Amino acid sequence: CLNHWVQGWVDWNMVLDTQGGPNWAKNWCIAPIIVDPEKDEVYYTPLYYVMKHFSKHIRPGAQVLEVSHTDGDLMVTAAENENGSIVVVVFNEGELPRSFDLNIDGTARMIAIDAQALQTIVIEPKDI
Repeated sequence: CLNHWVQGWVDWNMVLDTQGGPNWAKNWCIAPIIVDPEKDEVYYTPLYYVMKHFSKHIRPGAQVLEVSHTDGDLMVTAAENENGSIVVVVFNEGELPRSFDLNIDGTARMIAIDAQALQTIVIEPKDI
């Protein structure tokens, strides 16, 4: 979403029970957090970890940067935070690990990412 001019994203259902409720429509919904009151357990779904990942590193006021890549298995989003740090979030949709060159201002760094992994690279202003 962030690569396509979206400025924010809100999940309608942050916490639901194992029946997808409370829900007036009686249809099952998914949420980042599922609570099972009968077992007194809380489950954190993959969506929770993705939201946590992005919001921990890409802070309010950050500017999304244009990115380009040639590997169809990688999804890449980058942003510059107000403190000057650059955050690159990479998701490898593929079944195999990947390596790629991360080029920022003419400096290349080789990055490895596991299969089916979400990875964040934070580059502090002093390292740019």
